[in-house]
Amino acid sequence: MAMIPYGRQDISAGDIDAVARVLRSDFLTQGPEVPAFEKAVADYCGAAHAVAVNSATSALHIACLALGVGPGDWVWTSPITFVASANCALYCGARIDFVDINPATFNMSVDRLGEKLQLAERQGNLPKVVIPVHLAGQSCDMARVFALAQRYGFKIVEDASHAVGGKYLGEPIGGGRFSDITVFSFHPVKIITTAEGGMAMTNNAELARRMFLLRSHGITRDPGMMTRAPDGPWYYQQIDLGFNYRMTEIQAALGNSQLQRLDAFVSRRNRLAAQYGDLLKGAPLTVQHSADYSYSAYHLYVVRLDLEEGGATRRQVFEELLRRGIGVNIHYIPVHLQPYYQAMGFRPGDFPDAERYYEEAISVPMFSALTDAEQSTVAAALTDAVGGGPR
Repeated sequence: MAMIPYGRQDISAGDIDAVARVLRSDFLTQGPEVPAFEKAVADYCGAAHAVAVNSATSALHIACLALGVGPGDWVWTSPITFVASANCALYCGARIDFVDINPATFNMSVDRLGEKLQLAERQGNLPKVVIPVHLAGQSCDMARVFALAQRYGFKIVEDASHAVGGKYLGEPIGGGRFSDITVFSFHPVKIITTAEGGMAMTNNAELARRMFLLRSHGITRDPGMMTRAPDGPWYYQQIDLGFNYRMTEIQAALGNSQLQRLDAFVSRRNRLAAQYGDLLKGAPLTVQHSADYSYSAYHLYVVRLDLEEGGATRRQVFEELLRRGIGVNIHYIPVHLQPYYQAMGFRPGDFPDAERYYEEAISVPMFSALTDAEQSTVAAALTDAVGGGPR
């Protein structure tokens, strides 16, 4: 029995041809494909600058560094995210804290954010950066977050790892209207892929300059950025402590090819989401609330089980779906419950809405090549496993 995975890349003959073309070219790294990919994504999103890197984690790291995050600073994010959203602050020597989620949207609660900011202002420990996470592809309410940033003076990094191709208030996510930097992921299970890879979007030329430096060892060949006149055309200077976070030409070629189908991928994912809504009606579960300000990229389709009404535990449902050949996953274990973070002092009960979400959530298959027949199989199996046929 073939497994229906929870997520999978969609690679076309055109994608393969694009990669093969680069393999036959003179440049496997630091050639024309990466700048072309950066320009294409920036144009798509309506952003002024794009900085391609080898992962979204790298993008989050250099975003924090470019914004001056360092020892003594606070960075806040959602506890329902992959650990990279929080780790990026620790890489900079900063301190991390979390804001509980909205139980309906699964994203950072703007109400809880506002309450926490009021308390932090009184205590003198306001965050330097807040990182809202667009879970499953649905944007946070960024206008409200931005209004709080204007009042309390923090910077905003949108962790849009799930959300390339999505929209907020009718505009592409990544345009930067309500944030300083937006980060995308191009991991294979994301909307489009570069095998591994990420990108940081910004409208601030100075932030872009810093991130370009940081992704490549802090080295420049631009005489205008050097501390003295170059010795010759070979000359370069390291003017910052950077990293080897570059994206390869092979990855960028795949990304350029995939980008041509981005809108089709997202459209298909939205159609699948609507069909799931119909197929799962009556089952003892709830789905992510679709906010009217957001057009989701639907990287994931997360359901929350009604454990009181259903006849099975979350683990029983999870294992039964696997037994039936249906790939499922959990997104995510709350970051503050990880042992590394508990060693910092975080404890169960700190973020109760996130913890309740974790106890109930399962991600079911969602990818653009999922067929209607496969989706029907998934929905029927899920409905049966949770013990709730049509009501």
